[in-house]
Formats: sequence, structure tokens, C-alpha cells
Amino acid sequence: MSVTGKTAIITGSNSGIGLGIAEELAKAGANVVLNSFTDNDEDHALAARIGKDHGIEARYIKADMSKPDECRALVEQAGACDILVNNAGIQHVAGIEEFPMEKWDAIIAINMSSAFHTTAAALPVMRKSGWGRVINVASAHGLRASPFKSAYVAAKHGVVGLTKVTALETAQEPITANAICPGYVLTPLVEAQIPDTMKEYDMSREDVIKNVMLTRQPSKEFATVEQLGGTALYLCSDAAAQVTGTTISVDGGWTAM
Repeated sequence: MSVTGKTAIITGSNSGIGLGIAEELAKAGANVVLNSFTDNDEDHALAARIGKDHGIEARYIKADMSKPDECRALVEQAGACDILVNNAGIQHVAGIEEFPMEKWDAIIAINMSSAFHTTAAALPVMRKSGWGRVINVASAHGLRASPFKSAYVAAKHGVVGLTKVTALETAQEPITANAICPGYVLTPLVEAQIPDTMKEYDMSREDVIKNVMLTRQPSKEFATVEQLGGTALYLCSDAAAQVTGTTISVDGGWTAM
């Protein structure tokens, strides 16, 4: 599968899932625009490294996904947008009655509203070029609920709904919109949590992963960022030209239950 010459904007992509998707798209020939809310030398060096590794154009653009104007400006500054991957997200865990209002607002803004703003800016660009792919990174929590994650679950359900509306509004155009719904993914952030969890429960690494971290994931294996990148690449391919308005679960069977 090749996306040579296409330009992909991936929000929240200087680490984790977003970076994994950027790497796979770059490997397949896409020029990539990395993004986060920071603006460090390391961010720009990361883009330079991806560009060099894969022989494509890569750059980093700072934009705070909690701010609508910056979400839309990201697309404008990129100059092109054939593939939009809305991946930026944050999390907070608390009961509804104790959930801080500012955390609710931030999660809804970054995890859901940012996808609306970037999509609104990207669709005219895609229509002008005659091709486009909108890929929203939702979650198994976009299809299932868990206690103490009210804002995250609400936002990810909203992302799934936004995906369907986007697909319907572009159904007769060469533009598709789909949501990837990962379960638990082995990112550097998750990897860093394993040693502390081993100490907390006095368990081996294997037992912590299977019996604590992956209790809801029937496969008892993490998804990988490379697998999510491959899923995104499939959605960009000609094989997926009639795949639109749907969710693809990469969750080891979680949502089968």
C-alpha cells in the first residue's frame, strides 16, 4: 500500500500512537506533519529524523488542540492535507461527582472538539485536491463504557458520532471518514507504568500485564503502535475506498464481549 506524495497531518504525534501512525505513513511514502502543544528542539529533530529515515518531507507544527483557532491554523500552516489523523488526547480518572470541571472541559476540547475543528478546516482542502481520508483515533471506550472515565468515554463516543456524520457528508466524494478504536496499546507511557505496577501488586511483569493491565482485553496482549499505523494505512488505500463511516476495533477482542 502506497500513499506516495500524499500529505498527512497527525495530531498529538510526537510520541505514542500518533508517532506510530506517522512512522507507518511515512514508510509508505506520505509526507507527514507532526504536531503537539510543545515546541522543543526535540520535536523538530524528530520530524527531521523521520524525513531522513523514509526519504519524505516531514515537519513539526506546534498547535494546542484545546484551542479551536490553533486546531484550524494547523491545517492552514501545513499547506496541504490529504490525510487527517485526529489522535490528540488526554485522560483523567475520577467519579462523576468529584470530576474537576476544568478536566472535563479539557478532555472534551482535546479529545473531541479538536477533531471537529481540524476536520472543518481539512475538508475544503481535500475537496479541492479531489481526494481525502479522515481517520479519527477513538478508543474501545468509544464503543464501551468504564466507571470513573466520564469525560473520556463521552468524548470518544462523540468522536465516533462525528466520524459517521463526516462520512455521510462526504459519501458521494472521493473522501472517507473512519474511526480506529484501540484497546490497550503498548506505548512508552504504558511501558513506564509496568515496573511501578509490579511493585504495587508484588507480581511478575507477565502477571501484571495479563491480570491487571489487560483484564478487559481477551487476547491478553497489547496492541502495538505499528499495528495501529498499519490499520491507518489500510484506510488510506484503494482497498478501503468504500469503507467509510465505520469503526475498526484493534482491541484484542474487548468489544466482542
